[in-house]
Amino acid sequence: MARHLRDITPRRAAVLSLHTSPLDQPGTGDAGGMNVYVLETSRRLAAAGVEVEIFTRAVNSSLPHRVEVEPGVTVTHLRAGPFEELRKEELPGQMCAFTAGLLRFEAGRPEGWFDLVHSHYWLSGQVGWLASERWDVPLIHSMHTMAKVKNLDIAEGDRAEPRIRIIGEEQVVDHSTRLVANTDEEARQLVELYDAPADRVDVVHPGVDLENFTPGDQEAARAALGLPAHALVLLFVGRIQPLKAPDVLVRAAADMVSEDPSLRERLVIAICGGPSGSGLEHPSALADLARDLGIADLVRFEPPGDRERLAEWFRAADATVVPSYSESFGLVAVESQACGTPVVAAAVGGLPTAVADGRSGILVPGHDPRVWAQALRRIDTPEVGLLAAGARSHAEQFSWARTADGLLDTYRAAVGGHLLDAVAAGNR
Repeated sequence: MARHLRDITPRRAAVLSLHTSPLDQPGTGDAGGMNVYVLETSRRLAAAGVEVEIFTRAVNSSLPHRVEVEPGVTVTHLRAGPFEELRKEELPGQMCAFTAGLLRFEAGRPEGWFDLVHSHYWLSGQVGWLASERWDVPLIHSMHTMAKVKNLDIAEGDRAEPRIRIIGEEQVVDHSTRLVANTDEEARQLVELYDAPADRVDVVHPGVDLENFTPGDQEAARAALGLPAHALVLLFVGRIQPLKAPDVLVRAAADMVSEDPSLRERLVIAICGGPSGSGLEHPSALADLARDLGIADLVRFEPPGDRERLAEWFRAADATVVPSYSESFGLVAVESQACGTPVVAAAVGGLPTAVADGRSGILVPGHDPRVWAQALRRIDTPEVGLLAAGARSHAEQFSWARTADGLLDTYRAAVGGHLLDAVAAGNR
């Protein structure tokens, strides 16, 4: 009986993404890799027979209450606070309203409508904790980022994560049926920093869209984007904030030009993204830094684009640079490698999993711009060809189909374990 219960595939999952909608454009505001993760896994789970209802906060009165993304995947916008974007620091005050909307939605469905709750980020985890107890279903939680990890290495100009978040994360860990970690490193951090029971932590790697992100003609991509055919193009993709450290790339570029002035004729630093988080306090900080360092003419700022446009940028670049202070995985790094473009990344968090050092990219210790300049100079050598050759094969280890399979295993274990506990309680 126990084995049979653990093989049960859930019918419906309530997926919570309170602070950011999976329909938002990644690269600005609070939209990033988590948005892609929620949407892509939901699509694959629906294809496997799990109906997914994604709940997020409504930030615009013109948004429809429910949006069917595709059969089996629906996004529901819940009214919680004003119809406007709020900083994440302001959202704890809206968790009660969001929870009320979620419970009201479920109350309009037949009893036992959802088989589980899967929450993303600690704000959603707080809501999921209450909902799972109210509905008597298991809670699966994905942290994506963790306050205690971020506070171990704070970027210059950034703020430490507040104690309210740390306490909130600890509570979510304590009350989750199972925790999903992106990498072995994140699993270790959950156990060592949050006292999570190791047998309740499942490692499920995020994936990449291997059909959209594919190798292509670099010269054609550069022509489409208005880039010189023979430029040395170093690409940053992501939210512009201290945590993501695009300033490290700009400072390293200045060091490269100082060391070799001839680079000024062909170096292009492409920044694709928008201000976010504490970066909103000084939106022009990166442009001001480039000007102060004398390389403003080498830095090109681009707004976030759709997946097709992003793939074009990856194909056009000689390397994608990911200098973050903290990354639970590093989706941008894998998307770049899927396009055959190597990655130069900080050796932090999940990036040593996302990037194969010396085979698909280069991992850099610390955030000293001079050290980064040395690593980036390697991209302007024949070594880049070897790294590019290994990039796609490394990315092919990750797919959203595999991610969904891993989540299904977690869901089955959580639902089966919950049913077994109920049977045991009834036999007492």
